[in-house]
Amino acid sequence: MDADATTSFIHAFEPGSDPTRTPLLLLHGTGGDERDLLPLGRTVAPGAALLSPRGQVLEGPMPRFFRRLSEGVFDEDDLRRRTHELADFIEAARRDYDLAAPVAVGFSNGANIAASMLLLRPQVLAGAALLRAMSPFATPPKADLAGRRVQLLSGAFDPIVPAQDAARLAATLAGNGALVDHRTVPTGHGLSQADIGLLKTWLDKA
Repeated sequence: MDADATTSFIHAFEPGSDPTRTPLLLLHGTGGDERDLLPLGRTVAPGAALLSPRGQVLEGPMPRFFRRLSEGVFDEDDLRRRTHELADFIEAARRDYDLAAPVAVGFSNGANIAASMLLLRPQVLAGAALLRAMSPFATPPKADLAGRRVQLLSGAFDPIVPAQDAARLAATLAGNGALVDHRTVPTGHGLSQADIGLLKTWLDKA
């Protein structure tokens, strides 16, 4: 089911068939759209409601969730503004679709804005799985993440996200009280079967 009446975000929504499953917020990477991660969501959380918005920033023809100045260098002012816009969308969608707080599953650019949301609007998310995320802020804000579960999946051969940057993000989230499960899989920036298996196991415990 496609819907765009909730806010200005173009998005896809699939109602859940299993009321015991936490809804998923699916956040695509650069160049993706609202349909990119739907198959992943169905695989890792069968029966969960799926909410998948399209990023509103264009880099050439490629949708993103916020601007970057160069690869790995974020426009932090734009990131903050876009994070609040996305958080407002999620809150409106929860009312419209009668959803519990979702767990974000974000890849690359989508994982980075999910990490930003954990730090700026933590009450919006029940938790997050951050696939190939890096630290969104040079000086991270403080947040109350006590008890929130976060999975961080990094690629051992990722040419985009340095290992020390992913480790810094894990430390930032844990330092704010999150229950962080940080794993490194033997692959690059793209997702692998190992990611899918780890993510499904982690979500099954949610």
